[in-house]
Amino acid sequence: MSGQAMPCSPQEIGSLFLFEKLTPEQLGRLCAEGRVERFDTGPVYTEGDPATCFYVMIEGTVVLSRRVGGDEVEVGRTSQRGVYAGAMQAYLGDQVPQTYNNSMRVTEPTRFFVLPAQSFADVMREWFPMAAHLLEGLFFGARSTQQVIGQRERLLALGSLSAGLTHELNNPAAAAVRATATLRERVGKMRHKLAHISQGNYPREAIAELIEIQERTVERVAKAPALSPLEASDREDELADWLEDHGVPEGWRIAPVFVQAGLDTDWLEQVAARVAGDLLPGAIGWLNYTVETELLMDEIDDSTTRISHLVDAAKQYSQLDRAPHRVVDVHELLDSTLLMLSGKIGPRIRVVKEYDRSVPDVPAYPAELNQVWTNLIDNAVFAIGSTDREGTLTVRTARQGDRLLVEFRDTGPGIPSEIRSRIFDPFFTTKPVGEGTGLGLDISWRIVVTKHHGSLQVESAPGDTRFQVLLPLTAPEPDPDTEPDPDTEPDPDTDPELSEEPV
Repeated sequence: MSGQAMPCSPQEIGSLFLFEKLTPEQLGRLCAEGRVERFDTGPVYTEGDPATCFYVMIEGTVVLSRRVGGDEVEVGRTSQRGVYAGAMQAYLGDQVPQTYNNSMRVTEPTRFFVLPAQSFADVMREWFPMAAHLLEGLFFGARSTQQVIGQRERLLALGSLSAGLTHELNNPAAAAVRATATLRERVGKMRHKLAHISQGNYPREAIAELIEIQERTVERVAKAPALSPLEASDREDELADWLEDHGVPEGWRIAPVFVQAGLDTDWLEQVAARVAGDLLPGAIGWLNYTVETELLMDEIDDSTTRISHLVDAAKQYSQLDRAPHRVVDVHELLDSTLLMLSGKIGPRIRVVKEYDRSVPDVPAYPAELNQVWTNLIDNAVFAIGSTDREGTLTVRTARQGDRLLVEFRDTGPGIPSEIRSRIFDPFFTTKPVGEGTGLGLDISWRIVVTKHHGSLQVESAPGDTRFQVLLPLTAPEPDPDTEPDPDTEPDPDTDPELSEEPV
């Protein structure tokens, strides 16, 4: 938007702190190549448009804003004479996209000294060559450093996840190995018992009866009810007494196995009624091997199923076999991340899921959202751990208008008010040296805001800190060729788009 052209006075612009050290000749050149413009209340330039001018305010009031999702969020407002904004990176030329990174408007008639972007780039290189080189190095160096440390952040997270996954896989794998070894022993004893039966003088009808009872026992094992510890103990005593009364040796050892399989004295009475008295101890021993074999196979099945679920969770977390951008159920992403981090969360932290399952799926980059969940959960675990007390991590989802809320709430000590405004700054961390890079929240902010057009905010008080992610429910699928990389794009919150100090 163009303003009303006005005379340019070298003396006036020389009174602005940005130009106060320039020579009369330099001030004359600025007035010759630039201009003074007066803008009435309204917009001056718009975010995303080509950055064609560098603005220095002479008098008035300016407001800077950025688009966050569908909202225009104010990021700066000042009446400080000499503040500047606009094409501040023109001296970098074609090395970076030359577009306005925010929108500027004035709330009262305001005068600016306006310098074309090319003229600003020329005078920077001619008058301040060392400063231009230093700024260029600072810009690209910081971006490169941020990218490298961002990669390290992901590698550290991957290492932590791998350790947790290994721990989680070890338990069911070890259980399956133990059950397999025991099963081999039991099958061997069952073969021995079968050989003993086949060599005995058992009537064919009795053997057929045993086989039928065995089949019915297997069906009973599959339907075994869950008993409380007290109920199980009482039933074990009852079964042990029955077995002892019927001459079955080592009834105290057999009873817990039968109770686990869902057998009771009524069932044993039915067996006793169908088996001759002299065959009963052998029949009970045979059924014991049958029950143990079934229980061991169930244990192996449970263990291998657990391993399969863990592998599925790892695939869900990494999204290696999925499209980069798709419509997803956010609860699947949250569950896979919590499972992957379960080893790090540990037993001292209780995880509470308050999911609203009625919320619709959202268009998203699922692998990158998992990175956000990882960062926020990791911070919550660290916060709770710093209290040396047990704590609770609550993960909540809900619908808020046309957006999906994902909230992570922890019972840690809270974020002090004096640093709350800095937690999203790159490289800012409260963790000890070597434990944090200070990029977790910065990367999360980029992923949520820049890539998903959502918002990430925090509310904190001692014992109640909440990080809230809001994602659009119906965002159009972005073009991956034009989407910024959250590891390499400058941080919108820290770009010096409105400065009150000289560059």
